[in-house]
Amino acid sequence: MSKQVVAIYPGTFDPISLGHEDIVLRASAIFDKVILAVATAHHKKTLFTLDERMDMAREAMTAHPQVEVVPFNGLARDFVRTHNATVMVRGVRTVTDFDYEFQLAGMNRELMPEVETVFLTPSAKYQFLSSTFVREISLLGADDDGQNLVSASVYKRLLAKRVAK
Repeated sequence: MSKQVVAIYPGTFDPISLGHEDIVLRASAIFDKVILAVATAHHKKTLFTLDERMDMAREAMTAHPQVEVVPFNGLARDFVRTHNATVMVRGVRTVTDFDYEFQLAGMNRELMPEVETVFLTPSAKYQFLSSTFVREISLLGADDDGQNLVSASVYKRLLAKRVAK
């Protein structure tokens, strides 16, 4: 009997973009179960609360039962071990991303040598995409800006945030 391979894809997801969704779907085609670990992000000022980010991620993953959305706080190492994961998924768009992620993977290997880090690249149409760009375009742009960057439900939430500011 083979062991189920659980992968963790951690991030702030503020908000979850189509690029994030692309990475999750690629990972879910490789691993038995993917846990989208939404960080509390105590070190960042987020646009959306943890509950809002969790809701958006759950909405985005509704059609994918092998993907579970779970909040996390603290060290990724502890979260990975709690969920019996053996893989950490990281999305890499650019050489700059790779440099940072490579260093992070090295540190994670020191903390949890039993866990492999797998780098996935998004589809070409999402390689430029970041949550920072999504937030800025949405909050500062025209009404139709951002519609091709996030799902429809996330886009509505972004528009609501812009109106509230």
